[in-house]
Amino acid sequence: MQTILRYLGTVAAILLTVYIVPGVAVTGGWLSVLLAALVWSVITLLIKPVLRILTLPITILTFGISALIINALLFWLLALVVPGFEIAGFWSALLGAIVLSILSWLIHIVL
Repeated sequence: MQTILRYLGTVAAILLTVYIVPGVAVTGGWLSVLLAALVWSVITLLIKPVLRILTLPITILTFGISALIINALLFWLLALVVPGFEIAGFWSALLGAIVLSILSWLIHIVL
């Protein structure tokens, strides 16, 4: 049950991110949103921790800025993998990743 609630929270966070951030759009309807939430969950579960460990020295040297860039690139990867989920450019990906992280964190605290 908790897994389903966390997944639905991710769906809600992605929908809010699409409405808040210009340059992030869903053109494929609900199926694209559901698939984007699933892929983002897999990315944050499997790929993100490995990249955090591998880039830890760079993250320390740049005072965490490289972590933001990696998060933006992972968000951009989401748009490449999910059809119907589009990101206009790097700055939209950066802002979208920040907004999605904050919204996901808030929603998961509430749930």
